[in-house]
Amino acid sequence: MNATQGPTMPLSLNVNGLAVAAEIEPRRHLADFLRENLNLTGTHLGCEHGVCGACTLLVDGEPVRSCITFAGACSGADVTTIEGLDNDEIAIELRAAFNREHALQCGFCTPGMLVSARDLVLRLREPDERRIRLGLSGNLCRCTGYVGIVQAVRRVIAARRERGIAAIVADPRRGLGPIGARIGSGLATGAPTPKSVTARVPTPAAKVAAAFMPTDSFEQSFTIACPPEEVFAAFGRIREIADCIPGAVVSGEPAPNRVEGGIRVRFGPISPVFSGAALIERDEEKFTGRILGMGADAGDRSTMQGEIRYRIVDGEQPGTARVELAIGYALKGALAQFGRPSLVRNLAGRMIAEFSQNLEQRLTGRSSGRAPKPINLPRLVLRSLSERVANLIKRLLALSD
Repeated sequence: MNATQGPTMPLSLNVNGLAVAAEIEPRRHLADFLRENLNLTGTHLGCEHGVCGACTLLVDGEPVRSCITFAGACSGADVTTIEGLDNDEIAIELRAAFNREHALQCGFCTPGMLVSARDLVLRLREPDERRIRLGLSGNLCRCTGYVGIVQAVRRVIAARRERGIAAIVADPRRGLGPIGARIGSGLATGAPTPKSVTARVPTPAAKVAAAFMPTDSFEQSFTIACPPEEVFAAFGRIREIADCIPGAVVSGEPAPNRVEGGIRVRFGPISPVFSGAALIERDEEKFTGRILGMGADAGDRSTMQGEIRYRIVDGEQPGTARVELAIGYALKGALAQFGRPSLVRNLAGRMIAEFSQNLEQRLTGRSSGRAPKPINLPRLVLRSLSERVANLIKRLLALSD
């Protein structure tokens, strides 16, 4: 294909430490540009649908599927291909480990596999086989069966941690787009993106303002033995509300319409901390409100975006308030594989039950002052299974009568 056919746009980026400038078609993918324009054929093309992971490389230090990444979207970015990792310390250790553990055969998947493995060596605190397999699940290999690959990565992580080289935890507030940290300005102006564009990365609260379409939604409600006006007023005291939510933490001083912080949820061996921000809307007359939040877990790179709409009305008993919630959410990344809707609903139900209890105790002056612990998902699953078994036994006994 002739890269200059049709309309073109200027492209300026750094590839393996060298400045590169070219005129390209807007639709040209990064992998094609690297292979055909720069002869960097170490980036392999397999499925060309972003599935097999053979074309994985680094854009601004982040692993990227270059077969589905427009080159023009990378203007101003730092691109590192497998050729650019020749003298990289971690890549050298991984190549040696791959040889020792017989982790390659035909070698077609190996460049992308090494890039993804290098990222795991940087991020994982310990050589956890389950997390390594999860982290490499986007890189397909038809030869090895993955055993040698996983073992090689485990050994490199273990060796580096024994030498006192700690894992690097990415800042979850970093403004990552689909291909890297410095995305977008080149496309908007038609000019190369300067390196100073890093300072223009939106804050977490700004990112939350994007249109949100939940993948699942449900409703919950609970009653508090306090008047509706007191409960609604408490919902406006952000830090006080956060203190009642299991695993929640507020960072900095919250504003009336915005808060930054995080929440921890235990998923067995996974204990993600979703750090992010939320935008807050309140209607003082109708006793209603909306919380729109987005969070990311640096460890597994899972992301969660959610919306809670609440309405506070009179409860059935005088002096009580009923809080009605409409909850929508979307999970992405590793956590989405475990986030079945029924499980999320049960988790939310437990968290809301504890939150309502903590809030009522605080409003009535009976709070212990201790921060609530994060919800433990395995206990939740076992409890849910126990309840289902008990209900099944009851139904069977009823049929036998």
